[in-house]
Amino acid sequence: MPRTTPALSTLLPPLICGTATFNDQYNPDPYALPTTSIVHEALSLGVRAFDTSPYYGPAEDLLGAALDTSFVHQNFPRRDYFLLTKVGRISGDEFDYSESWVRHSVQRSLERLHTSYLDVVYCHDVEFVSPEEVLTAVEELRRIRDETGRVKYVGISGYPVTTLCELSEMILRETGEPLDIVMSYANFTLQNTRLASVALPRLEAAGVDVVPNASVLGMGLLRRKGVPIGARGDFHPSPQGLRAAIQAASDWSSAQDIADNRIEKVAIRWALEKWMREGVAVGSKGDPASGIPWIREKIESYGGTKLGVSVMGVSNVEELEETMRVWRSILDGLEDGEKTALDAGRSVDDRTWSLQRQQQVTVLAEGIRKALGEWIDYAWLSPAPGFVNKRSAPAIPAPLPTPAASPDQVPKPALINGIPELRPRVPI
Repeated sequence: MPRTTPALSTLLPPLICGTATFNDQYNPDPYALPTTSIVHEALSLGVRAFDTSPYYGPAEDLLGAALDTSFVHQNFPRRDYFLLTKVGRISGDEFDYSESWVRHSVQRSLERLHTSYLDVVYCHDVEFVSPEEVLTAVEELRRIRDETGRVKYVGISGYPVTTLCELSEMILRETGEPLDIVMSYANFTLQNTRLASVALPRLEAAGVDVVPNASVLGMGLLRRKGVPIGARGDFHPSPQGLRAAIQAASDWSSAQDIADNRIEKVAIRWALEKWMREGVAVGSKGDPASGIPWIREKIESYGGTKLGVSVMGVSNVEELEETMRVWRSILDGLEDGEKTALDAGRSVDDRTWSLQRQQQVTVLAEGIRKALGEWIDYAWLSPAPGFVNKRSAPAIPAPLPTPAASPDQVPKPALINGIPELRPRVPI
């Protein structure tokens, strides 16, 4: 079968706001986060794509509530932003890639996100199930796409890059149609660049259209204060040796006489900037959130230069604004960055500063990578040895109750006999 048209790479914005942080894995109480403010500010700053998953706890509900507001309805029509979500992963040790669960999960996401269609649906963390199960789920998502239009583009996501490559090749071989999108996380960072060195040639050869790079801090590993500890405790799969090496590299970076030398600041800019360039072949031409006044026609124009696609994760508005400053500074430093800066109301000095900061980050990144030594390109096992999928048979349970509302007033669903009432269904 031919690829879906128009190609996703002609439409998708190269910067996506991720919502894995709207989850108790990364934060003690996701309902205490200003999620509505984050989403509204992201849209106001030009972000036009949001990534989420049913596995991210209340993230779909929180994102959906933020989008189902008068502010969004009046200023940002649904056709002007992209929603990317996932199917298949239920919990840490439960996966269901059956046709019935895929249909249920898509229906539930439509309801939670208050939308009649999903721009992208991934099969989530594909390394935990068999290739046959992945193929079943991909084919069901494509059936929904072709028969109902409720899903526009189909892809897979996961951690081991060789698995992503093997499955992309298998799906092309078995179906004759390449995947629209394959998302890797924690594999193009200061510590690990296997997405570029190992996966990129194979994913291109398998016809994959877009490859977003997610988790540029390695799931929070590349931070001065260490991995994030949420309500679930220390979830991070990295070994102590790697953590110790990163702490030593962080100490070295902080001791350098260069501004903004914290390892997380270096890691964010380095990964965003490097992947923007190195991921061009599997990048996209959508609106880059450069600060130039936005018009809908830009997102539908097929000209322009591809940029490597990145997913950013933030837990507050300040982190969002800082990431956007970094992103726009990187754009100012591209070949046509002077024009971008001027069109966006910035100045030639902003481009000059961007180029200077690029040099500073290069120096710091080289030192950090040298300090990491043998841990460069180390990848932890996923799944861990002995993993067993506890989902023994397909089942369609009632939705989990929603905890107390966040400061952004996410409504708590009405209960009927102790079960949360579902919103009206949109048939798929």
